Amino acid sequence: MGNRPREVAALLESVAKQDVPPARVVVVGNGSPLPELPAEVTAVELAENLGVSGGRNVAWRRLREFGDVDVVIDLDDDGLLVDADVFRRVRDLYAEDPRLGIVSFRIADETGETQRRHVPRLRASDPMRGGEVTTFLGGAHGLSMAMLEQIGGWPDEFFFTHEETDLAWRALDARWKVVYVPELLLQHPRTSPARHAVYYRMTARNRVWLARRHLPLPLVPLYLATWTLLTLARTRSLTGLRAWAGGFLEGLRTGCGGRRPMRWRTVWHMTKLGRPPII
Repeated sequence: MGNRPREVAALLESVAKQDVPPARVVVVGNGSPLPELPAEVTAVELAENLGVSGGRNVAWRRLREFGDVDVVIDLDDDGLLVDADVFRRVRDLYAEDPRLGIVSFRIADETGETQRRHVPRLRASDPMRGGEVTTFLGGAHGLSMAMLEQIGGWPDEFFFTHEETDLAWRALDARWKVVYVPELLLQHPRTSPARHAVYYRMTARNRVWLARRHLPLPLVPLYLATWTLLTLARTRSLTGLRAWAGGFLEGLRTGCGGRRPMRWRTVWHMTKLGRPPII
């Protein structure tokens, strides 16, 4: 969004140091002008902020136009690749498994600590335990281009929050694998998602949209009731709760971008992976 020129420069430098170079690098200015970038970087400046989902879709479609990209790697602009073999590891993972759809990196701060919210499974005490999961981290991940062509891109309507889960659920329903690989590290400053003014409203609205779009009807009230109870138990801010309630109602009243409920076999598969789609 134009407010991290130093971080973007550092990230691009860490990308340039990879022992397997990227075929293409695209940087999107999401409603803001971009700083001066290296000559090999494709810059895309958008007239308005399309949100996380919209910005990633612009990058994906631009990469698709080149015609020589098999895997898309998304990286937060304030992240940093510490190791030089990240892209090589990603390349090898996709080469070994043609049904690999999504690879989730591990995110850790400068001290090496991974926040609980950055572990994409329920049992989050050990961030170094990898394996198949049901969602992934937006800050650093790989996406199969073949998978994106089949299931479509990011949900533009979501703008911010839960867009990763929406994409992961569609991938799982199409029988693609979602894998958390903690050896793939993105160093990222420790932050709270609530730093964004729209966090509570977007979280609630998009949670409702997620259920309406993808869950079999019997699971919709269970999923929303579970997350309502969790939100009431966790949120200490009355202002945040009011914003959350407004977002929840917005999610019920507004269009969610179409409905395509997942198959019950996908529900069972997610349950076996340790996270049934009611939480």
